[in-house]
Amino acid sequence: MNLLLIGHDANRAGAQLVLLNVMRLLKAEGFQMHLLLGEGGPLLEEYQAICPVTIWPAPPAYAVGALADKVLWKLGRWQQFYERRTKAHQQAIRSQLGLDKVDLVLVNTVTSSRWVAQLAIPAQTPVVTFVHELDMSVRIYTRPDELAYLLKRTNHMLAVSKATARYYEQEHGFDPTRISLYTLIDTPTLEKNVQKAMKQPSLYASLGLPADALIVGGCGNAEWRKGNDLFVSIARQVISRYTGKQSIHFVWVGMPKGTLHDDIWLDIRKAGLADRVHLIPPTPEVLRYTSRFDVFVLCSREDPYPLVVFEAGLSGVPVVCFDGAGGSPELVETDGGYVVPYLDLDAMSDRIIELLQDPDLRREMGQRLGQKILERHPAKQSVDTLIQLFNQLTA
Repeated sequence: MNLLLIGHDANRAGAQLVLLNVMRLLKAEGFQMHLLLGEGGPLLEEYQAICPVTIWPAPPAYAVGALADKVLWKLGRWQQFYERRTKAHQQAIRSQLGLDKVDLVLVNTVTSSRWVAQLAIPAQTPVVTFVHELDMSVRIYTRPDELAYLLKRTNHMLAVSKATARYYEQEHGFDPTRISLYTLIDTPTLEKNVQKAMKQPSLYASLGLPADALIVGGCGNAEWRKGNDLFVSIARQVISRYTGKQSIHFVWVGMPKGTLHDDIWLDIRKAGLADRVHLIPPTPEVLRYTSRFDVFVLCSREDPYPLVVFEAGLSGVPVVCFDGAGGSPELVETDGGYVVPYLDLDAMSDRIIELLQDPDLRREMGQRLGQKILERHPAKQSVDTLIQLFNQLTA
């Protein structure tokens, strides 16, 4: 079977890493693939090691050329020439992708809707859309007309959690009989990577942390949706309320330099927490930090079903998250950590302190979260489910 995969970029983030796992497993099953990306990124070479990759080229800057465009504009004919040039540009991409010979298109993320809308995928070619985004991301990363086109063109939807499926059913009217819950996590590889990271020397000494420090961790991009600002408020509460003897440190992994980083660092300094809250830039060594957390706090305002929760669970780290902020509560439940009311920072801080004060409870909840991940998300079963769906749609 010949597949066209469409992704929005090659950054080292959850949906892109899931796509990489999907590609590895499908290649092992003998599938022919071509990946279309909106932009490149750090994962590009890993994608290219699996199949050919095309990055959507920038649109033409001119209809004809700088001087000729001015003349055409005065004559009122610029739009006509530019549309003709754009059409030729899109036709060249379609030829490069061999669209007429593709058996099925897998769209990874609704953010990719902008490229789907320009591709004119043949009507008989089935489209499967893997949705990782909820309301905030949809508003930020899609245009209503392009998203509507993608959803109308989608034969079957894969949703990473019940919360995600419910969103597309209720807010976008997508037929629930054409939605499957689907999470593909390459658990054997992830587990192996976690074990490898745990055997490597700790990176925390380089931050000046005491060897017996208790570490509350967060992880993710620098964006309002991830609740980086809430992380600092929680740190302030936990550090001021904790009565134990060990020092508490809060570590966020994945915060690049930029305006939000500077704003948050200002809060950290003004709260007197500069020696207790640490911001680590994005790094391929992420597991060397996260596997040594004592508690993982998911303070996202919205996160459909984050990979970081899987990494925490397979490291034996319990998770504290918000109810109503995505799919994580479906996995954490009452035995893998705590689910607290949305934006209730007091409740979140209390639960973190409870875990910090009780090493046995931490260990028990962390191990249970890891067990549930292995029980519910076996990689082989996941790829078999995907192949069965592809076969049904192309029959």
